[in-house]
Amino acid sequence: MSLSGRPGNAGSRLHNHLYDALGLDYVYKAFTTTDLPAAIGGIRALGIRGAAISMPFKEAVIPLLDRLDPTAAGIESVNTIVNDDGVLSGYNTDYSAVRDLLAAGPADPARPFVLRGSGGMAKAVAAALHYCGFHEGMIVARNAEAGPALAALYGYAWSADLPEPGAALLVNVTPLGMEGADAEALAFPEAMIAAADVAFDVVAQPPRTPFIRMAEAMGKAIVTGTEVIVRQAIEQFVLYTGVRPSPGQIVDATRFAHGEAAAARLAQAYGLGG
Repeated sequence: MSLSGRPGNAGSRLHNHLYDALGLDYVYKAFTTTDLPAAIGGIRALGIRGAAISMPFKEAVIPLLDRLDPTAAGIESVNTIVNDDGVLSGYNTDYSAVRDLLAAGPADPARPFVLRGSGGMAKAVAAALHYCGFHEGMIVARNAEAGPALAALYGYAWSADLPEPGAALLVNVTPLGMEGADAEALAFPEAMIAAADVAFDVVAQPPRTPFIRMAEAMGKAIVTGTEVIVRQAIEQFVLYTGVRPSPGQIVDATRFAHGEAAAARLAQAYGLGG
């Protein structure tokens, strides 16, 4: 299952497609809740194998769990719960997904970045940036407690406002551009996008946010939220089932859940023909 402030069906489609392909007796459903403690208690009481945790629950869920994987504990953010006979463990597969994309991607660690956001996902992204050698960067966040704290953790600058254009890598870790009230919002102004080399958006719905569309039109390298969500979902799948799908199976599931364009980008990353 998944718990999200804005539940969608893409995760359900990907997981259930892989369960069918691999003959696994699981089903995946998406939910939202206004009572997080009761929802987590339901996972324990009903023997639900696991849950994906999305905004805005990634930090609030931590006190409700029995143990944390070291990565989740270090980042202080959980996006995955695994239930082992009533013992709930928290993991963070966002971190590994972003880390792998940065390690394989077009961004130069020697050049500056701007990361917009300071919530649970931003914590995972900042940790991945630091791990991958990005040492010159700025956290932009209006939250005057979370923003400076996240920046100080990794030696980055902090600002409540966007800086002048000049960062080579722009990373959006806010709801700006997400389906709903923020669908038309541009995460970074046009001048910042024009001055950048790489646009990275963790928003997965829609697959092409206004930020990504503008960056593409300018010929910038992009990393989409769909790429993040698929990679982290596969690590969740392994945690739930103990089975790792083949690259071909992952590409097929991505095509079913997210469409041909997302599948083609993933196939290229895996060195497959498409």
